[in-house]
Amino acid sequence: MGDVRVPKRIAAVIINSLKGGVVPRIGLPYVTVGREREIQALLHDLELVADGGASFRFLVGRYGAGKSFLLQTIRTHAMGNDFVVADADLSPERRLQGGQGQGLATYRELVRNLSTKTRPEGGALQLVLDRWVAALREQPDAEVALAEQLAPIRELVCGFDFTQVLRLYYQASLEGDDERRAGVVKWLRGEFRTKTEARTELGVNACITDDTWYEYLKLFAQFLVGAGYKGLVVLIDELVNLYKIPNATSRQYNYEKILTMYNDTLQGKAHHLGIIMGGTPQSIEDRRRGVFSYEALRSRLTQGRFASAGLADMLAPVIHLEPLTYEELLVLIEKLADIHAGYFGYERTLTETQLVSFLRTEFGRVGADTHLTPREVIRDFIELLDILCQNPGANVDALLKTDAFSGAVAAPVVAAGAQDVDDAYAEFTI
Repeated sequence: MGDVRVPKRIAAVIINSLKGGVVPRIGLPYVTVGREREIQALLHDLELVADGGASFRFLVGRYGAGKSFLLQTIRTHAMGNDFVVADADLSPERRLQGGQGQGLATYRELVRNLSTKTRPEGGALQLVLDRWVAALREQPDAEVALAEQLAPIRELVCGFDFTQVLRLYYQASLEGDDERRAGVVKWLRGEFRTKTEARTELGVNACITDDTWYEYLKLFAQFLVGAGYKGLVVLIDELVNLYKIPNATSRQYNYEKILTMYNDTLQGKAHHLGIIMGGTPQSIEDRRRGVFSYEALRSRLTQGRFASAGLADMLAPVIHLEPLTYEELLVLIEKLADIHAGYFGYERTLTETQLVSFLRTEFGRVGADTHLTPREVIRDFIELLDILCQNPGANVDALLKTDAFSGAVAAPVVAAGAQDVDDAYAEFTI
């Protein structure tokens, strides 16, 4: 890495996030290694979305293969290229469909995390709306421009109510009515519980529900182009939470929702919309409970004979991720050593030989072949850097020979209800 200076604020986020076992939301380009083909394939999807098309991909990899990291990398790329990004992790409370509003909970999370280049941390909904109003007001005849923009959206499913709400926001902005603008933002966030509540507060006889939230995402993607963006990229991780749904009928309803999204993108029913979902092989390929238990999806997503023979197809809807190689991990820990030294203001003394020795020690531990993941490697390495920083006279080679570094790798504790190790892990990936 050498002469690449990482700003202290970003270095702090990278080090603290990785030490805590999560993927940093900023600073990813400083620690990205490998994945060129996968990133290129997903960037090609962004071009398609910018041209008015739609795309749908699954990122599939064992725990530690790099799903969450790749999702965050694409998120950064998309924002930098003037897309709006919405991301959410599924959970028992957040599904794609559910009897207790779990689908709407996912929509709310996506909108809460709405991010742009100038608001990368989320919460960008009002910013997007204000940019749209500002763009309209620059037109010679703003009312005509407004009507022309909203007309094609009004014809779509749920489009009448959506355009009515947007028009309310535009009028409220002209009149300086902050209370009305806040009401529209509340409506778009999916926070009205009933139609009556929406009608009383805004005069709109509809609200976003568990059944309609995805229709509104499609409408939102179309609207964003008028606000000066290239489209909407939706990132949904932790598909294992659908796999874990105990009730078979509820699981099937969720997979049916995925099928709807997948078909929409392929059949031209969605525009300026990219969807990427992340899951473990088991959550996708298990024929009993995974996505492939839904036959209509399995028949669309299974690999052909050529790809099965070991040839990766980056144009297929499912991208399978392999774990990082030994060489890629070496590049990664070298970058981390440089970032750590820059952040704490010391001269890096670890040699390449010592970095290789560290990796050899990690991979030589009992159980490393099945239980060692990049999370463990990175956390151990940052711990080593912290110790060396605080104890400048410490002997690296001696440290690596201690039981703490060369002992067995702990097997993961499989939580109740988990089917295997894949299921038990918490989906952190680098």
